[in-house]
Amino acid sequence: MIIRDLKAIRASEHNVKSEGWESARMLLKQDDMGFSFHITTLYAGAEIKLQYLNHLESVFIMQGQGTIENLVNGEVHDLMPGSLYALDAHDHHILRIRQEIVCACVFNPPVSGREVHDENGSYPADFD
Repeated sequence: MIIRDLKAIRASEHNVKSEGWESARMLLKQDDMGFSFHITTLYAGAEIKLQYLNHLESVFIMQGQGTIENLVNGEVHDLMPGSLYALDAHDHHILRIRQEIVCACVFNPPVSGREVHDENGSYPADFD
């Protein structure tokens, strides 16, 4: 059984900060669960262009507001508490944050813990 505390993770090296966001990495590759689990904060006013070429991601919005735009077909969807989006096709997208968003994210395969986005908006395939 694994027990973790969000406050403790936020005060540790497993809280990763980058341009427009920070992520408390609650479960990681080393935990051998087959996925990683993060509580991520997206800062108001941020525009973050991403494309996870090596991972699939599912995101559940717990608070805040913004939009996600699919950069392949131009579709824009509102994000608000209770919304979920799943990037099941390595979707190229942009997040636009109107009001600070706090969300729960799951990555498959799991991340190792210190990753930040590369120039393509992606995490490396394996980062140790």
